[in-house]
Amino acid sequence: MLSSSPCSPLLPALLFSLLSSSPCSPLLPWDTSLIEIVLYICFMSLQVLDPQFGMYVWPCAVVLAQFLWNRRRELKNKTVLELGAGVSLPGVVASLLGSSVLLSDSAELPQCLKNCARSCHTNRLKVVQVVGLSWGHISPRLLSLPKVDLVLGSDVFYDPQDFESVLVTVSFLFQKNPLTQFWTTYQVRSSDWSLELLLSRWRMACELVPLGVFEADKPELAGSRLPGNHSIQMMVITPGDGRWSLQQQHTDDNSM
Repeated sequence: MLSSSPCSPLLPALLFSLLSSSPCSPLLPWDTSLIEIVLYICFMSLQVLDPQFGMYVWPCAVVLAQFLWNRRRELKNKTVLELGAGVSLPGVVASLLGSSVLLSDSAELPQCLKNCARSCHTNRLKVVQVVGLSWGHISPRLLSLPKVDLVLGSDVFYDPQDFESVLVTVSFLFQKNPLTQFWTTYQVRSSDWSLELLLSRWRMACELVPLGVFEADKPELAGSRLPGNHSIQMMVITPGDGRWSLQQQHTDDNSM
């Protein structure tokens, strides 16, 4: 729960830098052959008694943002929905890389929705929509979403009690958008927690992407101190038969 009285206002910022030798995207305000995307994700820090409320940048978010950068050629002119966005690092990156982005978090957690909006304002993103979506509920807002090409989720599999609710929402999005994919990062916190049976039940296939494929196998990424030494998995989930696979080859998406 959030404390009824906020702490003293703090404005922490995550400096997230991604470098490339390729020409700059026309959507970015830098005209140089060496791109440095700097995302200042600022938010009002409140006392959080339950860390699942999306008030911080978590290790999974930085790994997913790195994956988006590696696959940036696939993001231009796509409609992207981020689930459980919180501070919204992956969604902001997708927007800067040319996607039309919808940021979502629980309709029951207005402070998280405010964080989404604040991140957009800080990064001068004026066309990103923020919507309240509660996992597991087929709400009028979920039904009214436009066609979605890609769904993002950073550490949405945090609490095992929410795992199936997340997949209910993703399953609905798959039914409405049969060609979409769910790109998600998962922090392994317990060997007793498994997504395999749930993905099979909901007829979804999962491809595990080794972090080394997109240069995320380091404790510190892009000028931040994240992800640290946490065990993070990058998963590409699609409609399927429950099979799991491991991506073997390196896909060179860094050249544009």
